[in-house]
Amino acid sequence: MDEETIWRKYSQTAKENNNSKIEQSDLRIQEIDNGFFERFGTLLKDQNAKDEPENEEDNLSDDNDIEEEKEIENAEREEIISNLIGINIDELYAEVLYEILHIIGTDANNDNKDELFQYLKETFKIDDEKQEEFLKVVKEKEAPNILLNVEVIQGKDLAPKDANGLSDPFCTLYLGNVSTHRYNTSVKSETLNPVWEEHFSLPVENTAEDVLIFEVWDFDPAETVREKITKISEVKGVRGLRKLMKEIAVTASTGKHDNEIIGTVRIPLKSVPTSGHVKWYSLEKKSRPRGAVKLKLAFSSEKNSQVAAQEHRHLLRFVLLQEIEQNKPDFPKWDGKFSGPAEIILRQHATQCGLRIADEKMAEWVEFVRLHQSQPLNFILFSTIIAAVKEPLSNGLYSEDEVRLFWDSVKKLLPSIFLKIRKIRKTIGTDKSLLYELDAMLRIISTVSGMDSDKTELFPQAIYAWLQCPDLCQNDIMTNLKLAIKQSADEWFEQILEHNKSTIATQENQLQQAIKITHLVRSDLQRSIELYDKIFYVTTKIQYSMELYRVFDVKVCELTKPLVGEICSDLKPLKFKGNMPDIDKNNSDYEHLTVGTSLFELYLALQKLLVLGQGIFPMDIENFQINKYHTWFHLGVAHWLDIAMYKAMQRIEKAVELDELIPVDASVKYSSSAVDTLSIFYQIKVFWKQLSWPDIEGAFTFVAKIMDDICRCSVHYADKMGDKVATMGESQNAYGKQFEVTNEWCLAINNIDYVRQSIEPFGNELGVDDIVKKLSAVNNETAADHCKQTLQLVVDNAVDTVKNKIIDLLDIVAIKMAPVAKRFLLEGAEILNQDNNHIERLMQYLDGNLITLHSQLNNDNFDRILTILWDRVYDILTQVVNDSLEKRRPPNFFENLSNTLKILVGFFKQTENVQNNDSYKKIKRVLELHGMGTEELIHKYYLDRLNEQTSPLSPTYGMLTVRMQFVHYMLRIEILNARNLMPHDSNGSCDPFVKIHLLPEEKYTNIVKPKTKIHKKNL
Repeated sequence: MDEETIWRKYSQTAKENNNSKIEQSDLRIQEIDNGFFERFGTLLKDQNAKDEPENEEDNLSDDNDIEEEKEIENAEREEIISNLIGINIDELYAEVLYEILHIIGTDANNDNKDELFQYLKETFKIDDEKQEEFLKVVKEKEAPNILLNVEVIQGKDLAPKDANGLSDPFCTLYLGNVSTHRYNTSVKSETLNPVWEEHFSLPVENTAEDVLIFEVWDFDPAETVREKITKISEVKGVRGLRKLMKEIAVTASTGKHDNEIIGTVRIPLKSVPTSGHVKWYSLEKKSRPRGAVKLKLAFSSEKNSQVAAQEHRHLLRFVLLQEIEQNKPDFPKWDGKFSGPAEIILRQHATQCGLRIADEKMAEWVEFVRLHQSQPLNFILFSTIIAAVKEPLSNGLYSEDEVRLFWDSVKKLLPSIFLKIRKIRKTIGTDKSLLYELDAMLRIISTVSGMDSDKTELFPQAIYAWLQCPDLCQNDIMTNLKLAIKQSADEWFEQILEHNKSTIATQENQLQQAIKITHLVRSDLQRSIELYDKIFYVTTKIQYSMELYRVFDVKVCELTKPLVGEICSDLKPLKFKGNMPDIDKNNSDYEHLTVGTSLFELYLALQKLLVLGQGIFPMDIENFQINKYHTWFHLGVAHWLDIAMYKAMQRIEKAVELDELIPVDASVKYSSSAVDTLSIFYQIKVFWKQLSWPDIEGAFTFVAKIMDDICRCSVHYADKMGDKVATMGESQNAYGKQFEVTNEWCLAINNIDYVRQSIEPFGNELGVDDIVKKLSAVNNETAADHCKQTLQLVVDNAVDTVKNKIIDLLDIVAIKMAPVAKRFLLEGAEILNQDNNHIERLMQYLDGNLITLHSQLNNDNFDRILTILWDRVYDILTQVVNDSLEKRRPPNFFENLSNTLKILVGFFKQTENVQNNDSYKKIKRVLELHGMGTEELIHKYYLDRLNEQTSPLSPTYGMLTVRMQFVHYMLRIEILNARNLMPHDSNGSCDPFVKIHLLPEEKYTNIVKPKTKIHKKNL
């Protein structure tokens, strides 16, 4: 379990149990450094809530906006009215009045012509008297020559008329008033879904009363009976056979070949819209459906196209002025459509003048742009119009005058588009309708950029003073669009910089300003990616956020780099005295301990900005200044780590001081100070993860320092924990002073061990393995392995040091228990035979303490303390034995000690361990020997001699062979021979004999000691 999991588990447990004591302790610990680690370690998480700062720039006032709009508008504001002066208003008015009088199409259904006359009179500002004069004149003129244009497009699901289940359809169309003048299409053989796409123009005398009659026939070719009989194989079904037989019979009897009608449709001309339409009409025959036919119907007349187009533009201008005055439409949302009389008048003029859709759209483009100068319209309308104008313009369907008008309008429209793009943050925002408008603006730019501007100067310097562009790109719209985007970023940055400027120029205030500016820039880029990038790229192939990033990279670095360099150069390195920083709180160096949070926050802000840039420029980010931002902070990070070391030491001391040595939870065996210490480590780790230092060699240096600092903190914690419990457990009772192992001692040991266990995993969580791998890629494997070994050595030394601290603490426990154990040993050995309970009390003392240790310590530490206690008790026993030998204690004293030793070996579960222990064997033998009486010692001596004689080793004095047996309480001994006796005479021989003794001799004083005869000079 790593420390992060431990910390999370502790936090959750504390929350669930509502452990107010721990929470109060945490707060008191944080108070000593104002939450230093919390502010650093969790700064990124806390900052997530600030990642989308309020768009304060939305509230920025920019007086230049009004001035620039005026630059665009002033030249054109009065143009709508002034340009009407040269128009022959009376002639135009009479023409439109004439068209209303002879209204055509569905508009003829409108019986209220007086409403149209009234609207027209108000539009042209004509009085009643003049109105009557115009009416009288136009009524005397002949009716206009109107044509009905018919396109026969296709048919579907026609009724079969031939034996093969198909038909050979063709169409006949004519007007009801002129039924003799008929028009026919071509024949489409053997199909029920014919496609014709043929055009016809029919002169119309009365559009209100006339009817278009449309018939679909099945063509029946002239064939003989023989030819028809040959089609028998093509017959389809019984009905087809019946039809074939009927045809054969008619041909045979009459010789005629009549076409057969499939279906008919009657279309009143007054049902056709003035602007025409495309529609499916159902065919009928005897009120039964017979399929359908698709027709395109429209009216037109013969008139000079250029004159008609000019008249339509002028009429549209008058109508727009009237709409502004009378209906006051919501122009920013207006879709360009008129309603009521205005729509009918415009539609009748376009139709009766024979204007194409392209002509109407060009008129709308010119006049709507003209209106846009004083009354802004939405750009979706312009995008729709220019899309309709583009193809006819490319195909040369407009006159030179119309082309000039088009580009003049483009020149008038572009400034408002470029202004909106420059002020995109204030005018577009996140509203979907406004995003649609941005898309429309870019589509206009994209469309215009793909067309020849006819040498029109689209970007005059008088209007585009901000545009720093050479003459070569004066009409390069895409280049100027990029410049507008960059200008937008530059202007916006200067605005937020000015808006967030502090009145007091301290380093802290400058840092806060830089942080806020960086966050605003990143938020702007993020919003641009989410909202604008796709629109810009799909429409213009320009990556909007890329252009912004290039500007912001320079601006942000110019703001932050000198500031960071100045602050870091002012920081003084901390000096250390042993493991502790050597800091005088009265010295100015102490002030630098408070610097760093804002600096680190700026680092994180720049880091996020770089990460965003890496997403925008995955291949080219190395070329940007911000890519090296981390190098500005090198001194700052090193200083912060020193500060963290000092703050950590302070916190550890405070945590130990406040620790009541109570388990934080019933399921664990450590107290609050251990958790507090690990929380510091956790916050340092979070800081390092957030730091995400990109330079791999620098990362190794910092990780090595962090690991070394963590190790120092762990050792410091162990020292402070040991000091805290040093005086605990001592008590006074009837038997004197003695030390008792307490839960506090056990928790202290567990706490230190708990912190020790976190050291090694901590290195892995810092990403040591990844750093080593990257080092291997940058340098070589040998250098990387050396670095890894260095780090591992730091970790191993720390683990061993803390482990030794635990052992020292366990040894202190054993030392404190030693005097009591020695007293019980001496007292027990002195008066053991007097039925005393000193040994029992010793066992109870040891057992009570070991029960506490076993219940509170983990298995490893319990085994350690058991071994240490055994060694300590054994040393005491050894010392007692040696002292007793010098004092010549009686045998029973040593006998008692020997029995105590056996009890202790079993108690400490050392039976197996002592079997091969020479020291134990020696002390055991000493106690056994000194615990024996004289007779026992003599007996022991002879037993040892016997063991020596029966040893399988080669004899040094020779071999004696005997045979013995008991016979009726009598020992019978037979001396057989001797071999290889050791010579004792100077001649290398001896005179051996055998003498028999019974031992112990004091028991056999009355027994004669038998002896064999002597063998001379014989071995």
